[in-house]
Parts: sequence; structure tokens; C-alpha cells
Amino acid sequence: MLSLHVATTSFVANAVGNHRGRTTSLSMNEAAAKAAWLAKLDAPQWGPGASMPMGATRDSAPAAAAPVAAPAAAAPATSEAAAKAAWLAKLDAPSWGGARASAGGLVNDFTCQWLSDSEKAALKATADAMSAPNKGFLASDESAGPWLRAGHVDAAKVPDTEENRAAYRSMLYQAPGLSEYISGVILHTETLYQSDASGRKMVDLINENGMIPGIKLDKGYDTSGIPGTVVGPLGHPETFDKGIDDLDARCKAAYAQGARFAKWRNVLQIDPANGLPSDLAITLCVHNLAQYATICQRNGLVPIIEPEIVPNGNHGIEACAVITEKVLVAQFAALKQHGCYLEGAVLKPNMVKNGLAGPKATPEQIATATVTVLKRTVPVAMPGIFFLSGETALDEDNEEEATNNLNAMNKLYPNLPWSLTFSYGKALQKTTIITWMGNVANNGIAQTAILNRCKANSDACQGTYIKGTCASVSVDGNVAQAGGAY
Repeated sequence: MLSLHVATTSFVANAVGNHRGRTTSLSMNEAAAKAAWLAKLDAPQWGPGASMPMGATRDSAPAAAAPVAAPAAAAPATSEAAAKAAWLAKLDAPSWGGARASAGGLVNDFTCQWLSDSEKAALKATADAMSAPNKGFLASDESAGPWLRAGHVDAAKVPDTEENRAAYRSMLYQAPGLSEYISGVILHTETLYQSDASGRKMVDLINENGMIPGIKLDKGYDTSGIPGTVVGPLGHPETFDKGIDDLDARCKAAYAQGARFAKWRNVLQIDPANGLPSDLAITLCVHNLAQYATICQRNGLVPIIEPEIVPNGNHGIEACAVITEKVLVAQFAALKQHGCYLEGAVLKPNMVKNGLAGPKATPEQIATATVTVLKRTVPVAMPGIFFLSGETALDEDNEEEATNNLNAMNKLYPNLPWSLTFSYGKALQKTTIITWMGNVANNGIAQTAILNRCKANSDACQGTYIKGTCASVSVDGNVAQAGGAY
């Protein structure tokens, strides 16, 4: 029986001949060069350190290509790269692809032609900077003070005034060296147009500290929900977010104010017994997000795409895995339909976890289930995946849980095609808020707290965080956080 690579080479050669309108295939020399090149490729889709799937074969030595060896007079390729380049150079360019570059790659991007080359280049540059190695996002986009969503009994004692929100957030953004761990800061509309007590714009504080400002653009959801849908674990029917109607104008204004990326969050609930999420809710969710994404790109903003499957409920991790995979398949199909430029966008998904009242999964189980789903659904064109921390049970330390889960993913799967990192709000800020408590005299120690937790998550991006080494307020004082849209 022919080996996998020899058979593949024959298929490619015949397909190329047909594409060019010829009855002849590649020369024997070209086929041999291609076979030798393919034989040396690893198969990264099989996972780090994993063996090949059952039934797959790989020739152990180039000798397997002997049946299609080049004639004796032909000179062998000098290198794998040269062999590949020579093979590609002999192919005619497809009608949609324009000319080929000298190194064998397509010059023109044949997708998303509604964006100019310069617009795509700018979006990609921003998305790549957002996805810089070992950096994540500081989610600072709460409509009210973040202390109201921190899930701590003392945090809610901080008066929720505009002055306090500005004082706290300006303290965060000026933490010395924060950009070593944070690439972008997600802002609420209030903060994007806000200045600190000295009159300096928040966006300037962020830029001057080496980070990229972004803006939350969804307007939340109406808990009356989608007509005819079932009430889920959140206590209301299924939903999708408002804000599309005037999104174009708000994108233009945000870009002019200095934002370079945006966020939109849709919420889906799991209730297997009642069929949640419904196909209707999934469809509305993913197309709502895809429409937002392309409107953002038209206005120069990199979209964060956030289809959040909340953990409320008593389901096991298996139910979350099934639904997360289904939602992400639908999400990327919708992005394709809407013409989203994936290289200029990033994903903010939930981790695959058990329900809050379900059987508890370990960080290793969460990591394995999450990465398995991502491998099956997320194209490699997307540069970064930024996890939301999600709500945790009252007997769990949400800061440590989020860091440990991220660490397990990057420790077990160090060679993935995208950056696996964090976009945390309360899971970065809880200890910082309790340290600050509305007193500017505590700014210094509060900045130390935020830097410590950001560094812990940067270490987790490398799989090197050691559990318990970053101080936190732990579970003492945990209370149920405010739910719903924010």
C-alpha cells in the first residue's frame, strides 16, 4: 500500500494538472521534492506530545518516495524551502489571487475585499499588538464602580460616585510597569471620555503607560428576553445585546477619542433539561456579534468577539463542552458570512467549566476540555484568545481559580496556534479594590496588588505560575456578585 505522503503527492499533482487545464501531472522530480518536503512536516493538530491518530501513517525515511524518484540527470533540491518554492513557482496563480510573491506566497489577500489593504494592515497590527506574548487585557468596562461586581462584602462599601470611579481607574492605569503584563484596557463609555482629577484624559494615561485603549460598545440586554424563549438559570429568558442601530456612529466617535479596539458581549444560558441555549438564541447571538465585528472593522476598531456561556446552573463540564463547541462553530460561520477579517479580530470566550452547582472539575480537566473545543472550532488566522474569568462559587477564590485554569492550559498545551491569555475584570481587581477602598492614600499598595495579580496571569500565559504564590483576599467576605448585563 502506498504511504500517506506518496498518495497525497499524487493527489496534489493530479489536482494541479486539472486546475491548469492539462492532462499531465507534475514532473517526477517535482513530485519527489514535494513528497520529501511533506515527509518532514510534523502534525501539530494532533496536540503537544501526542502520538499520531490510529490509522495515520508517516514514512520514517525519504526512501519511501523512491517509486517516484527523479531521473538521474535531475539535480536534487538544495533545501526544503527551495524545493517548496520551486514547486509553488511552477503553479499558475488562481484567477482570484493575483500574482505570486517571489517566495511563493500570495501577494493579494483574496478575502474581505470590502476592506482596503491598508485598513487590513492596520487592523492586523493592532490585533497582533493586543495578542503580544504573555500579555492580556484589563477589563475595566463596568458601568458602575467595579467594587459593586467584585463579589466581596467590603467592596460594596466604597461610594459609587463618578469621582471615585475616576480616582480608582486612573490609579490602575498609572501603575508603574503595568504594560509588562497588560496589552489593552477595555473602557466603559464614561471612562473613554473621562479625565482624572488633574485634568489628564484617561486614554492618555493608558497610552503613556504603553497600553492600548479599547471601548465596550454593547448596550446590554433587556431581561424580558427573546419572545417565546424559556427562562434559564439567570432567572430570565434568552437574550441578545442592544446597540447595533447607532453602532457605526459610536465606533467613529470612539476611534476619534483614541480607542483602537472594541468589545461586545452576548450571554447564553445552559439548561440541558429545557434545551438551553436554543438554536434561535445561538443564531441571534452569533449574527449580532458578527454584525458588530464588521461595523467595528469598517471604522478601524479591532473587535473582541465575546459569546459568553455563563456557568449558572447544575450541569457538568461535559454539557458546557458540547454547547461551547456548538456556539463557536456557529460563531465563526457567522463571521465568515458577514465578511469579518479574522486576522484583525480576537476572541473572548468562556472557559469550558462545570456549572456553579455542578460537579467540580479540576484545572487540568478545564484546560483539556477548553483547548479541545478551541482546536475544533477556532481558525488559526485569529491571533489571540482572551478568556473571561466567569463567575465562581462562593467557596472559591475567583482570582486564584482564573489564574490556575489559565496556567493549566498553557502548561499542558504550550504550542498552540494562537495566544491563550486573559481578559479579566474582577479576577484581576478584587484584592486591589479591597486594598484601595476609596482612599487615595492607598494608591501605592493598591498598585502593587494589581501588578502582582497581572504578573501572576502573565506567568500563567507561560504555564509557570505556582498556585498560591500571589496574595489574594481568598474566599473571606465572598458574596454573590451582581449579575446580568454590566
